[in-house]
Amino acid sequence: MAIDRTPVLKRCRQLGIDPVVMGINKTSNREPKRRRRQESEYGIQLREKQKAKFIYGVLEKQFHGYYEKALKLEGITGDNLMALLERRLDNVVFRLGFARTRKEARQTVRHGHITVNGRRVDIPSFHVKAGDVVAVADKAKDLLPIKEALISSEHMAVPAWLEVDIEKLKGTVLQLPTRDQIDLDIDAQLIVELYSK
Repeated sequence: MAIDRTPVLKRCRQLGIDPVVMGINKTSNREPKRRRRQESEYGIQLREKQKAKFIYGVLEKQFHGYYEKALKLEGITGDNLMALLERRLDNVVFRLGFARTRKEARQTVRHGHITVNGRRVDIPSFHVKAGDVVAVADKAKDLLPIKEALISSEHMAVPAWLEVDIEKLKGTVLQLPTRDQIDLDIDAQLIVELYSK
C-alpha cells in the first residue's frame, strides 16, 4: 500500500492549507516561496485536486473512482464529489472528535476500534448513510489516543449533518452532507474541469 510520508506542515505550506484543517495546531515560521511566474489554469486545477486528495488521505486511483461515482449521481458533480469524500468513515470519526487527525482516524478504523450500527468496520473508505450510528467499540473506550482526542476536540465544532454523544462515545449521521455544510476551502468545480478535459 502506498503511503505519503511528506511532512504534513511542509505539504500544507505547498498547497496553501491551514494545518488546523488536518487537525494539527502547529504553525510554521517559514514563509512559502513566492512564485515568479503566473500559474496556468491547469496548475490551479491540479492544486485543487491535490488539496482534496491530501486532506482526505486518498490516492489518485481511488480519488478518480470517487469522481466517476459523483458523475453518475444527480446534481452538481463537484458537490457530489465533496459529499462522497466527506462520508468516508475515517473522516466521520475525525469530525465526531474520536481522533485528533484524519490519519489517526484512519488508523483507529483500521485497527477495528470503530463500529457502525453495532458491527465492527475496519475499512476507512466505508461510506456512512443517513441514520447510521458510528461508535467507539467497547474494548477501545479506554484507549489513551481516543481519550486524548476527546480532550483536544472539545473546542471543535461538529458539523450540522452529524450529532455526537461524548458520554456514550457515539455519533449519529443525521443526514447526508451538503456542500454548504463542508467547511473546506476547495473549489470542487476546478477538479471536475480538470478531469473532464
